[in-house]
Amino acid sequence: MASLVSLQGYGSDSNNSDFEDPDELLQHLRPIESVHTSSQQLQLIVTPQVTSTKELDDRHHIDPLTKEIHYNPRYDELYAPVLGPTTKPQPQTTTTTFDHINKNTLAGHVEPAHFNDFEFESQRRTFTTYGYAVDPSVSGEPEDGRKFIGDVGTAKETSGITVFETKHKPDQPQKRRRDKNDNAGDIDGFKGPWAKYQGEQTVMKPSEEEQQALDEILAKRQKRGKQNDDKPIEEKSLLHIKDAYDYQGRPFLHIPQDVGVNLKSPDPPEKCFMPKKMIHTWKGHTKGVSAIRWFPSSAHLMLSCSMDTKIKIWEVYNNRRCIRTYMGHKQAVRDACFDNDGKQFLSAGYDRFIKLWDTETGDCINRFTSRKIPYCVKFHPDEDKQNLFVAGTSDKKIVCWDARSGEIVQEYDRHLGAVNTITFIDENRRFVSTSDDKSLRVWEWDIPVDFKYIADPSMHSMPAVTLSPNKKWLACQSMDNRIVIFSALDRFKMNRKKEFTGHMVAGYACTLDFSPDMSYLVSGDADGKAYVWDWKTTKLYQKWKAHDDVCIGILWHPHETSKIATAGWDGLIKYWD
Repeated sequence: MASLVSLQGYGSDSNNSDFEDPDELLQHLRPIESVHTSSQQLQLIVTPQVTSTKELDDRHHIDPLTKEIHYNPRYDELYAPVLGPTTKPQPQTTTTTFDHINKNTLAGHVEPAHFNDFEFESQRRTFTTYGYAVDPSVSGEPEDGRKFIGDVGTAKETSGITVFETKHKPDQPQKRRRDKNDNAGDIDGFKGPWAKYQGEQTVMKPSEEEQQALDEILAKRQKRGKQNDDKPIEEKSLLHIKDAYDYQGRPFLHIPQDVGVNLKSPDPPEKCFMPKKMIHTWKGHTKGVSAIRWFPSSAHLMLSCSMDTKIKIWEVYNNRRCIRTYMGHKQAVRDACFDNDGKQFLSAGYDRFIKLWDTETGDCINRFTSRKIPYCVKFHPDEDKQNLFVAGTSDKKIVCWDARSGEIVQEYDRHLGAVNTITFIDENRRFVSTSDDKSLRVWEWDIPVDFKYIADPSMHSMPAVTLSPNKKWLACQSMDNRIVIFSALDRFKMNRKKEFTGHMVAGYACTLDFSPDMSYLVSGDADGKAYVWDWKTTKLYQKWKAHDDVCIGILWHPHETSKIATAGWDGLIKYWD
């Protein structure tokens, strides 16, 4: 600085005495004052103050003098170094107060602690069943006990219930409560155990709007349905013989006495034989015959019903003519049945009508319908109940009509399938019915609850049943190509020793019949053959080709030793001897 001052006078002379101020001359050499610099604004901090994470200890440190801890600490927290100076400073070591405690497991040190056995088992079972359990690791926070491990979503849905708890689910309806009043002193208001439920409605009636909608639906259904169902066609009959009466004025229903056989005899023939040849064929039906029936007691006439909607009555003796044809059904006729004296008969057709005919005049006396197809129809055999008849229908019911009033007097509604047959037994006090539900039911007359129900996994549907002449056995045509025998007395037990096989009837209601002396059993089959078995030995004695189509009906004449009538779907009725 001194040298700079000495230079101040270099090169000066007296002429420059009035030169500038020396302070101004040295102004550029002086240090810059801090007020005039921008270092404060542009200062770069190379080493900012940063806290290192390695130096921090995030563990929850515990005072070693603490006697009680209200949460479950982790091992590294419980045995962490004590903060602050140790009681005995040792600069060369880092030992702590807890260093004398050893790790007795891989995860740390386990101290003996009390744990409720039930709570442990409850959480274990809950985890096994529901897939979640309460988190056992506790940190001392208020949320402890509400944290779950495992399926947390299910735990939230069920509110964390255990297997020993039940919770009402909101989607389930609450249990109904009874409107109780158990006070027996309250004579008028006492309800006892018969109280209704709260808000229970015992009589349900549609509202006005609902009733109006129902009426519209029913009206549409009636329009859509067949209009001609309730309008049966006009019934008429045609007499095929010249004279309906003989020279003595007797109608064709009169039992002839000049045929070589006593047709009025109540006793069957002593000994029956197997037929050997065909002696006559009745022709007249244009479609298959569905059923044939003998005239009651005498069997000098035969009634046949057919799929051509017609019913015909034929002579069995003399000229064997067709006497009368009854026309009144719109569809195929399924079944027919005489009353006890043969003066009237019933016919059941697929047009859902049952019609009562006068056999002699051909007039239709009455017609009955339940709007369902009748599959079988039977008069009650008792003389004092000839006005009653039963019909098995397609809607699983057996319906009883009074022929005089035309009204339904009883319904037997227990079957689970269409009713196929009805057979009266036990002096007509009971009847047996079979159905498509593969069962056999026994009923007391006029009691609509079956007192005997026979159904077995091995049983098949039995669409044809015949009672033996001695009233002891029921022969049933089973759909597994067998004829099975049931006792018609008390127990209705299947006779497993008597089983008739060899024919093929699966899918067809081929009827069967006994010889009058009960020595033979005869049946038709699906190939048009007729079969004869010995009743005692169940041995197949004879079979022959009777029809070109299904042999659906077969009857043994009750007064002849070896005469059999067969009916087939080829439209023919044949007589064998």
